[in-house]
Amino acid sequence: MKNPFQTGDTKQLVFQVTQDKLARFETGVVHEVYGTFALGQDAEWTCRQFVLEMKEAGEEGIGTFLTVEHLSPALLGSEVNITATLEAVNGHEVICTYEVHHRDRLIARGRTGQKILDKARFDSYIEKLKADL
Repeated sequence: MKNPFQTGDTKQLVFQVTQDKLARFETGVVHEVYGTFALGQDAEWTCRQFVLEMKEAGEEGIGTFLTVEHLSPALLGSEVNITATLEAVNGHEVICTYEVHHRDRLIARGRTGQKILDKARFDSYIEKLKADL
């Protein structure tokens, strides 16, 4: 694992609220707004941009936590900007905060954690879990 970053560095991605990102459950669409689940996935992907530059050959990142404080709706078709800020690197764990905005309006904020692990060792662990099914 390498770390070319400093605490406070940021990564930014822009997403559009499309049909597949709406608030929905097995019964269908609940509201035509950015769903908390999709928002969390997009926030984790934005924060993962740090991990993608930090992991080396033979390593992979795995999520350790995700918090979402969903504060305001973003309508279908809205463009949202997610800014991830590197909060800390604790050993092999990368901690980020993030904010989601539509224009000047804060839509959500939260934190994520991802750990960078040896891929072969993790894959071996998963195979053991499968054997226990």
